[in-house]
Amino acid sequence: MRENRVKKLMREGKLALGTYVSFSDPQIVEIIGLAGFDAAFIDMEHTAFDLPLIQQMIVAADLVGITPMVRVADTDPGFILRLLDMGAQGIIIPHVDGIEGAKKAVKAVRYAPLGERGGAGGSRAARFGTVSWADHVRTSNDEILLSVMTEDAKGIADVPEIAALEGIDLVALGPTDLSQTLGVTEPTDPRLRAEVEKIAAQVKEAGNAKLQIPMNHPAFPLAAQEMLDLGVGYTHVAPPPPAILIREMRNAVRGIHEAVGRDS
Repeated sequence: MRENRVKKLMREGKLALGTYVSFSDPQIVEIIGLAGFDAAFIDMEHTAFDLPLIQQMIVAADLVGITPMVRVADTDPGFILRLLDMGAQGIIIPHVDGIEGAKKAVKAVRYAPLGERGGAGGSRAARFGTVSWADHVRTSNDEILLSVMTEDAKGIADVPEIAALEGIDLVALGPTDLSQTLGVTEPTDPRLRAEVEKIAAQVKEAGNAKLQIPMNHPAFPLAAQEMLDLGVGYTHVAPPPPAILIREMRNAVRGIHEAVGRDS
């Protein structure tokens, strides 16, 4: 498996940047890479993306040298295995059920002795059998990035253990779900910032994983330097492509209307 760009940047103490794929077209992944991002965030939790499309997106990410990171719906090891065998370099698992859920995630993503991922020497991830099995296992365990989302009460309570668990690379926070868990409705609510800072300190203290929080998220907007101060290693950068597209299209229409004196 090729070097994971996001993990490399994290090892160097830099903030790795990804953004949302959103549209069901692999060309969006190429555009994300050509724009200068480090990763493409391919979401299977909140989209209708199917597996053949995901594989095309992973191939597109390889072509432009960025990290294809796929968010799944849960820790189903069979489903995660199919994504890994396609060549996914990052797996993001939402609503992890505390430390036990994190352990299940590691088992699903890592080869032995760290985990229990099933083997297939002829998969795309194994270069269709053109590399040795030992090399494939080693590079997979080294280069695949595992992010677990601690959004619920149990996950938040177990952050110190989760962050210290071998095989976990990122402890992720989803501001919307975290706000709901805390009963917070305003991004400026001091309880939300206090909780994020507490979790960030726990992850730093564990000294194993990094923090993951989305940038420019309306539920908890953070700038790049704020993220680095919190110890964030990777972030999804908003807005997603549909929001960018509709904003630019609206601006174009508005400009033409103004030029010709049209009200609407």
